[in-house]
Amino acid sequence: MLKETFAERLKTAMDLQGKKQVDLIRIASQQGVKLGKSHISQYVNGKTLPRGDILHFLAETLQVEEEWLMGKENQTNQTRGERKMREFKKSSKLDNVLYDVRGPVVDEAERMEDAGMQILKLNIGNPAPFGFKTPDEVIYDMRRQLTDCEGYSSAKGLFSARKAIMQYAQLKKIPNLSIEDIYTGNGVSELINLSMSALLDNGDEILIPSPDYPLWTACATLAGGKAVHYICDEQSEWYPDMEDIKKKITDRTKAIVIINPNNPTGALYPREVLQQIVDIAREHQLIIFSDEIYDRLVMDGEEHVSIASLAPDLFCVTFSGLSKSHMIAGFRIGWMILSGNKRIAKDYIEGLKMLSNMRLCSNVPAQSIVQTALGGHQSVNDYILPGGRIYEQREFIYKQLLDIPGISCVKPKAAFYIFPKMDIKRFHILDDEKFALDLLQEKKILIVHGGGFNWHQPDHFRIVYLPRIEVLKEASEKMKDFFSYYHQ
Repeated sequence: MLKETFAERLKTAMDLQGKKQVDLIRIASQQGVKLGKSHISQYVNGKTLPRGDILHFLAETLQVEEEWLMGKENQTNQTRGERKMREFKKSSKLDNVLYDVRGPVVDEAERMEDAGMQILKLNIGNPAPFGFKTPDEVIYDMRRQLTDCEGYSSAKGLFSARKAIMQYAQLKKIPNLSIEDIYTGNGVSELINLSMSALLDNGDEILIPSPDYPLWTACATLAGGKAVHYICDEQSEWYPDMEDIKKKITDRTKAIVIINPNNPTGALYPREVLQQIVDIAREHQLIIFSDEIYDRLVMDGEEHVSIASLAPDLFCVTFSGLSKSHMIAGFRIGWMILSGNKRIAKDYIEGLKMLSNMRLCSNVPAQSIVQTALGGHQSVNDYILPGGRIYEQREFIYKQLLDIPGISCVKPKAAFYIFPKMDIKRFHILDDEKFALDLLQEKKILIVHGGGFNWHQPDHFRIVYLPRIEVLKEASEKMKDFFSYYHQ
């Protein structure tokens, strides 16, 4: 009840002062107060209460009494012998963990939907709502095997699933692996969390790209590590900046993460770029973590190269799955492959086994169709060739964005995302989350601002181009109108 009372009074005070969540975050930053985007969202939605220092900041900024905000102005003092009610707060380990792909802007979109408004969601790469269907053979085989999937599998996964994954990895020329080096997971997301938790001690550093898929930064931070972001250069097809990587390596750096094909930019790293990363990792004895969930969504006749195939002498962990290529994000099936020099990571691998055993196993029905999905005709190829939906939708949204004055973008080569750049001088943009909120409220289009991907300039946003062309046409026309007058 106290949380609901606080949330209601906080929203009332914000309305009276004409302040939005982004305004409070900006003021907090100016005053040196640690107030994250996810924190203020949780306060407004009645999910948690602020610490004392944050309560003081909110009351002072909104010109109200702390007691009023907390709903205590009419409470009498506790009588002698009355027991104080215990209060439970979230762990302090979450204080610096953010995941704005589902953050305050999404909360506002949900509020608008609850009020009866229709929102066009271009924020999450979830194929099913946009008419992409799972291959019939996959559904048929899962149905046939459901009664065989009622119990746990081994912690690493079904033999048939891991065998198929191993054979797929061999086709990708990933060296020195056996079936025991394959771990299935409830999507790649679970395995990212597991791999970071098993590796990082407090203060350990890990190199992560900027922009990134924010779960990498969140999981590294939650594990006690420090995410050190290296720049991917928009002027060079969004390839990693090798000099920036070298400058950011310290004696605490344990590993480097690459996301290839890249989310959010859609970049695809060629062999020579990957070789430079391998050379740096070799020189500084780093583990390589490679997120390759989009490796089967490569267009324009380009080839995806697994970085592990170039590094047989290094320890590499390669992640992939079926969520995107087979349009089954809800099935939650991913995997990680340990390859290369496993001798130097023997103790770390024991940690991975321990955490894998603790969660018992991943989703067994989803594991049961890995063999089917990875064998035979790959229906995703029909989408990524000229005439296919993903290919044609990419072509369309790329041309439409370039037609908007003040917007530029690099053409993506893979996945189904594009990461346009805004001319911040033209639009006077100081806060990209405010831009995302304004676009949502004025045009009912939901996107993710660049800051949600740990991009530190307020000049980018990500669009998911999964909707059909007629929907993208409506969205791009609305955005063109929005940018014709928008000015922060």
